[in-house]
Amino acid sequence: MPRTLTAVLWLMLLGACASDQIADYQSIDQGLWADDQKIEFDLPALDSLRQYDVLLSLRNSNDYPFNNVFLLVTMTHPDGLAETDTLEYRLAAPDGTWLGVGSGNIKDNLLAYKEAMAFDKTGSYRLSIQHALRNNGEVQGVSQLEGIVELGYQIKPHGQKGD
Repeated sequence: MPRTLTAVLWLMLLGACASDQIADYQSIDQGLWADDQKIEFDLPALDSLRQYDVLLSLRNSNDYPFNNVFLLVTMTHPDGLAETDTLEYRLAAPDGTWLGVGSGNIKDNLLAYKEAMAFDKTGSYRLSIQHALRNNGEVQGVSQLEGIVELGYQIKPHGQKGD
């Protein structure tokens, strides 16, 4: 009986810790991300009195041909205000070693986006992500970005440690 009670309490504790984090992911069809393809997420309602850290989660395969990625990230607020940021993230070290975690062909990269953000307006927030990569010396962007297999976000209470 004591083991059962301990197991139940342990599971409840794990569930309570995990419930503070919100995450969602979308797969990129065949690992080919078109330059005009926006990956969009409708964010769930959050406590308007708390602050949150918003992270982007990007999973790349060994087929990814670059050491960095440029993203156009737009956060649209319930009142229609849209904030767009052009962000660059490094995915590989100078020697070509992937910086993400994971074994095998897929690496997970957790990328900081917004820190201590308050979702203080009533209504729906939308997160939209588009790639903005170009080959060196070319004006046109990369039309089909190869090797990004999944994209998502994580939202955690500001300052929370962990994944």
